[in-house]
Amino acid sequence: MSYTLGVIGFVVALLASVMLHEFGHFATAKHYGMKATKFFVGFGPTLWSTQRGETEYGVKAIPAGGFVKIIGMTPLEDIEPGDEDRVFYKQRPMHRFVVLVAGSVTHLVLAVLILFGFLAITHQDPLRADVKVAKVPACVTAKSDTPCTASDPRSPALGALRKGDVLVSVNGRPVNGQNTNLTDVVGKSAGKDVTFVVVRDGHQVTLRITPVPIDVNGKSIGRVGIQNDYVSHHVGVGEAVPRTFTLLGEFFTSTVSALGDLPHQISLILQSKPRGDGAASVVDIARVSGQVAQAHTSVGDRIANLMLIIAQVNFFIGIFNLLPLLPLDGGHIGILGFEEARSRLYRRLGRRDPGRVDLLKIMPVTYAVVALFVGVSLLLVYAGIVNPIRIQ
Repeated sequence: MSYTLGVIGFVVALLASVMLHEFGHFATAKHYGMKATKFFVGFGPTLWSTQRGETEYGVKAIPAGGFVKIIGMTPLEDIEPGDEDRVFYKQRPMHRFVVLVAGSVTHLVLAVLILFGFLAITHQDPLRADVKVAKVPACVTAKSDTPCTASDPRSPALGALRKGDVLVSVNGRPVNGQNTNLTDVVGKSAGKDVTFVVVRDGHQVTLRITPVPIDVNGKSIGRVGIQNDYVSHHVGVGEAVPRTFTLLGEFFTSTVSALGDLPHQISLILQSKPRGDGAASVVDIARVSGQVAQAHTSVGDRIANLMLIIAQVNFFIGIFNLLPLLPLDGGHIGILGFEEARSRLYRRLGRRDPGRVDLLKIMPVTYAVVALFVGVSLLLVYAGIVNPIRIQ
């Protein structure tokens, strides 16, 4: 699989995801009897279209997403005679809420299905690595690649740990590729027994090993004398379902972190400094997709990793689109919630319902948000071209 094929695959999958987002709005609107007059792929000049019933379907020149036109999304539109009862803003609040949230829910469902498929098919956890014993040398040295000498102490792990053992915990603290519990506990435990729990031949084994002190740069550090490999954590079929949702939780944390780190990323871009693993543009993600596609792994692994990227992107879009800012769906949901809360409050107070929010009054804020989104997006795209993210 070539780099170019990976990039194309990502772009096609992204456009398909966006169109499914719009289909979520379209299908729920039709279900509740609202009138949807347009469903288009892309933006700009129309390349092709066809009329099917009351809806025009088509393709536009700029493949940057798509849109569905539901009449009466605002009370500012001219409504044709006979369509007065089918406009969006006259529907029941719950029906409007479902239509508004349907796009983001579609992205989140896609993320769930792709993640579950990844785990169930590959049996590999994408964010968790196991620490496996690769070798147990005869002695302990300051550097793992240094040959043994007569003065080097015997390896405490020799005869206890074996090649292929997967480390589970040390002194009750979990060990995996994302923490430093192994080095922390062992390094501070020279001359003291350390309890190791390992998986060996499918069974857990508990061992007690006493690290020996080794001088490293003038500092005494405990060592047991093993060399480790990091391998993807195996996920059984039964574990795939709960792990799918814990992964979504980790995706949510990283999404919030990336959004919070956005000002710092913009500062790095403006100063032309190297960027870390933070806010990324479509260009950055497409580049990573190309690199994944040409990696020296099996075709199945490359396809699985590309699908993992698509799952992460769908999850991010789903969450981002729910931010309470216009013109995002979350902004419309926020206005709907405000209108309903205000109406209930006025009814309890015996006052007349003030009706809908005057969108004209908040349009300047909407334009400002749009300008901000466009500016940040263009800046990230520019950075993705001239100053791409450098993942350590």
